[in-house]
Amino acid sequence: MIDPKKLDDIAQKLSDAVPERLKTAKNEMSQQFKQVLQTQLTKLDLVSREEFDTQTQVLLRTRQKLDDLEKKLQEFEK
Repeated sequence: MIDPKKLDDIAQKLSDAVPERLKTAKNEMSQQFKQVLQTQLTKLDLVSREEFDTQTQVLLRTRQKLDDLEKKLQEFEK
């Protein structure tokens, strides 16, 4: 669900922001940043874009069916 490449990019940007005198710990900090990011993101209730798009389409079809049924009900009531 979470793109590892994006996590790597974010962790790399964070480690690049570390002052030069701390660069010796850069790789270790990059791994820690990545681990913290991954841990925190998994705590969030996220869905993939594909799943979101699929559910959006299901909702649109359901809404259309509901509209159709409401129209039929109105016709029966007349």
